[in-house]
Amino acid sequence: MEGGATGAATVYRVGTPAAARRPAPVVQALRRLPAPRLTGLGAGLFASAAMLVVGFLDRLVLDGSPLAFGLLFLPVSALTALWVRTADLVTAPIAVPIAFAVGVVPIAGGTGGFGGQAMAVVTALAVHAGWLYGGTLIAGVIASVRKARDMGRRRRRPPAAPSGAPRGRTGDGPARRDRPPARSRRTTP
Repeated sequence: MEGGATGAATVYRVGTPAAARRPAPVVQALRRLPAPRLTGLGAGLFASAAMLVVGFLDRLVLDGSPLAFGLLFLPVSALTALWVRTADLVTAPIAVPIAFAVGVVPIAGGTGGFGGQAMAVVTALAVHAGWLYGGTLIAGVIASVRKARDMGRRRRRPPAAPSGAPRGRTGDGPARRDRPPARSRRTTP
């Protein structure tokens, strides 16, 4: 070769290095969690059952501590919103307050029969409304972000061909070549 250098070619990459594109450790840990897709009813049942178990354990171990109950309500709210199907995202912020009300029954501490227990539950819901609103807000924000991401994904996806359209063509020619063009019918009086 005349005037040519023999050596390795240098390749320059444009963009961020591979280490900068790696997600944070918290995101990596969250991706390793199971990702079941619950229906709206399943998400409500999951949240209610989890909060009922939390309520009974709280009463048994911590003598009905509202702080522990509220702190454990927040991750249950987040998991409910993360695990519900995309089609049922609207049910997450609805199921979470119901689950809070179900779970507060064991720690409400009412006496005097059904009426006393009902009044204790209503009082507990009023007193611990901050936890209730916080968990509902968490579920609502997670569901809204998931819905927005889903809508963005759908917008970027190319539209599907109509069911009667031939496959393999992109609309740059006639839809079907085997049929003659339609003729207009004239009616004669």
